Amino acid sequence: MHPFPLLFLIAILLFSFISHQVSALSYQTLVAPIIKDPKTSLYTITLNSGEKYVIDINAPLSWRLCQKNPPSPVSCSAPQCTKARSFLSRMCPPANINNIWLKNGHCHCIVTPVNSVAKSCVPERLSYGNFNLNWTNGKNPTGIAKLNKIYYSCASKTLFKSLPLGVSGFAALSRAPLSFSSQFTRGMTKKFAICLPSVLSYTPLLKKPNSVEYYIGLKGISINGKASKFSPNAFAFDSHGNGGVKLSTLVPYTIQRSDIYKILLNDFSNATKSIPRVKNVSPFGLCLKASALGWNLWNLMAPTIEFNLGNGVTWRLYGPNSMKQIIGADVACLAFVDGGKTAKEAAVIGSYQMENHFLEFDLTASRLGFSPILFSYRTSCANFNFTSGI
Repeated sequence: MHPFPLLFLIAILLFSFISHQVSALSYQTLVAPIIKDPKTSLYTITLNSGEKYVIDINAPLSWRLCQKNPPSPVSCSAPQCTKARSFLSRMCPPANINNIWLKNGHCHCIVTPVNSVAKSCVPERLSYGNFNLNWTNGKNPTGIAKLNKIYYSCASKTLFKSLPLGVSGFAALSRAPLSFSSQFTRGMTKKFAICLPSVLSYTPLLKKPNSVEYYIGLKGISINGKASKFSPNAFAFDSHGNGGVKLSTLVPYTIQRSDIYKILLNDFSNATKSIPRVKNVSPFGLCLKASALGWNLWNLMAPTIEFNLGNGVTWRLYGPNSMKQIIGADVACLAFVDGGKTAKEAAVIGSYQMENHFLEFDLTASRLGFSPILFSYRTSCANFNFTSGI
């Protein structure tokens, strides 16, 4: 599979953060390409004309590789230090996360950048710098926007384990105050979107106490319109804050707690009982003979999986998002994974299920907008032209 670009669209920025005059522009949206790494299934956003950052929509703070000394260390008394240190990670040893006092009396802010893929953390200094993105008129990039004094954590090379080769760091897109999505929209409506726009349905983004991650309310799941029978409140948060349904760009395939996964697997198996089975391919629990499923204009003709959301709207998954074709074999597997009996969340919706949907994260209204699969509009997330329109 070749890497393919998507869109990362950001709402209007404060004019004071732009390096050139913008008052004459009729368009005030920024765009940057996102590439899927075929080896790791992780997505990277390209900033500064070539620097690639792994996207984590749940991380509180972005980080990038720094030399031995950060270019612009942040003082311990700065408000940005307080904001960043309110999200210290428990993955880092507590003894190593104290601020650093220098001999001249200055104090440098220490934060905890996390590699959520490798589950690693190395304390480092908070810093800031400039980032460049492109303006767009909706068809092409049209100019450069320079965003000044964007805060991030430095990171050492030891934090890059399990990431795509050549990446510069992590891009945090959570609702935390120092995430890129918050800093790139300072003073304006906080909103970003992935892919290409179409008619959207909306569902609330739920807030979990002491978390900046994105959750949505899920009441149930149906297959070809037939509701699966889950236990009451199977997808809800429990009294300890566990459960719920989270979105993640770091998880390739949707993970479900075992009690939920087994019911989905059984019902999907019943819906495809006429299709020959083949040997399962890890990490999947049900694999079928792909050619026996048949094809339509989009992809494999698989049963429709419907996420019945808490506010009454439905997110439908068709073959391109529900079945993973195995390269070089006549095999297609249900693209959901068993997360175990003690999984922290009821479900984590992975990036494969989000591909070729337009997703709008409206942080001001605390809601998620999502489109039908873009193939139904005879387009895809690869169709934006990133050549300059100037």
